[in-house]
Amino acid sequence: MNKNVMSTISKLQAVRQCLADEGLDGYIVPKADAYQGEFVPAAYERLQWLSGFTGSAGTAVILHNVACVITDSRYDEQVKSEVDTAIFETPQSSKVGVWLNEHAFAGARIGYDPWLHTYDQIQAIKHEAQHVIIEPLAHNIIDKLWQDRPLAPIGQSYVFNEKIAGQSLSEKKDIIANAVRDAGSDAVVIASPDSMSWLLNVRGQDIENTPYVLSYGVVYADRSKPIDWIINPAKVGDDVQTHIGSNVHIVDEAEIVELCNKIDERVLIDYAHAPVVFKHIFENRGLETPNAKDFCIAPKAIKSTSEIEALKAAHIIDGVAVSRFLYWIDKHADIGTITEMDVVAKLLDFRKDHPAFRADSFPTIAGFGSNGAVVHYRPNPRDNKVIQNDSLLLVDSGGQYYDADNNIAGTTDITRTIAVGKPSAEMRENFTKVLQGHIAVACANLSNGATGRDVDALARAPLAPLNYGHGTGHGVGCFLAVHEAATSISPRCGDVFTPGMLISNEPGYYKSGHYGIRIENLVLVRGDDNEAKSFETVSFVPIDLRLVDGSKLNDGEKNWLNSYHARVYEFLKMHLNEDGEQAWLKNATRAI
Repeated sequence: MNKNVMSTISKLQAVRQCLADEGLDGYIVPKADAYQGEFVPAAYERLQWLSGFTGSAGTAVILHNVACVITDSRYDEQVKSEVDTAIFETPQSSKVGVWLNEHAFAGARIGYDPWLHTYDQIQAIKHEAQHVIIEPLAHNIIDKLWQDRPLAPIGQSYVFNEKIAGQSLSEKKDIIANAVRDAGSDAVVIASPDSMSWLLNVRGQDIENTPYVLSYGVVYADRSKPIDWIINPAKVGDDVQTHIGSNVHIVDEAEIVELCNKIDERVLIDYAHAPVVFKHIFENRGLETPNAKDFCIAPKAIKSTSEIEALKAAHIIDGVAVSRFLYWIDKHADIGTITEMDVVAKLLDFRKDHPAFRADSFPTIAGFGSNGAVVHYRPNPRDNKVIQNDSLLLVDSGGQYYDADNNIAGTTDITRTIAVGKPSAEMRENFTKVLQGHIAVACANLSNGATGRDVDALARAPLAPLNYGHGTGHGVGCFLAVHEAATSISPRCGDVFTPGMLISNEPGYYKSGHYGIRIENLVLVRGDDNEAKSFETVSFVPIDLRLVDGSKLNDGEKNWLNSYHARVYEFLKMHLNEDGEQAWLKNATRAI
């Protein structure tokens, strides 16, 4: 066996020895930190340390005689390439409780870290595996074994310009306090870092791709009480101290349990987002902890007029960077020599050219050929393909932009599928179907109370009977999380749209082992009197016309594509140089 496999075996053996020492029969290791964020700091990458899996969603379950790594459908192929399947089972479309139900004996004691799971997650496991005992532990087993564990992040927080935010900290505080009062409670735990960052009008540097501050908060119905901001005080400088003033009381994160033990009131908790440990602390003292969806989610999703202005400016900047990258691919890239990792580095260089750029909004996906069929593929030295002729290159990327002085603040997310060489007739046919789905979403009539489920059906109809295994759209923050909890476009979403929401429009098609196609722009929900009417596309980058079969588009679809490309040319041309880029853009946005 190679060294890497032996290392993995030794880790599993060590975990199993801990289980034996503590009288446990199993342990659950999620891809999660104590904040339930999508992007986990290196210090909390416990699943990756144990198994080698690097995807953004997954869970390992270790029993004495068998172990598994469970992911969702986006990572069916990736998990098999990253995890040693001789050691870990990799069941497709399974759940932790279902797997335990099949592999654990009746009465087995399965431990978990209550900081890394929500109440809803634990209840789902218990429901699916009723014959085992799921019990919280006071410590994390992986942390006891991880010898070279990185340090926890201590990124400095900073003030987010309130002129861009559109509301002051005190105004937002009153909104949440009133919501707590209206719910008949005395306090609410805010456990999501993006909610706390939005609420306090601050941003941070704890996470590479998301500018929020890793922290919790408690907001009280009594508006005279300050918000308890649970954070490492080392992250809060003088400027932020001045900004928060008397509205906020800083509580050292090391004193979180002590704070909770001082609260003698009815406390609301979001069972879907807060670590279950909060519920345990309060209920152990006999306090009621009703479930309440994070009160920040809805107002955070509805961008203010000033946020909309700032995020539109960010999307123009990003459109320039991505378009310059596409020009480079077409005119200067040494096809047959450059790799997927070269593509990632070059696109980052173009984004860095603008001073408002802060970071990628997520690790860039650049999949060529068969790698493009892996929905959330991330280039790596092991699988790094050379870009060669006659296939497709799928690039899904985004940026975080912020320049308060110039009214720029935004999070972008855009996907373009690029023809390399001569694409096949099948590729062009399927690309055109995906484009038709994208256009159907962009033109959706929302005035009749259309839900996310309704709009999702519009995207999939042109592809039928082909399909794709991910949602069509997700919420996006304003210089915050690229995946924001708001109304989505998916078969499971029955929520309606509200003016001011920023959502992705990204249908796709993936032929396993061959190629992937996705076309993604961000759309803003527009309307009046709180009634959504339509989507406004705010991403501006050419769609590859070499992959479009114009004969398959109806007049309305052609008109949308031509109108979209006319706006792309109008908004971007002045920002491109005259030495080839402008001429390339004019041809790339020509009418069909």
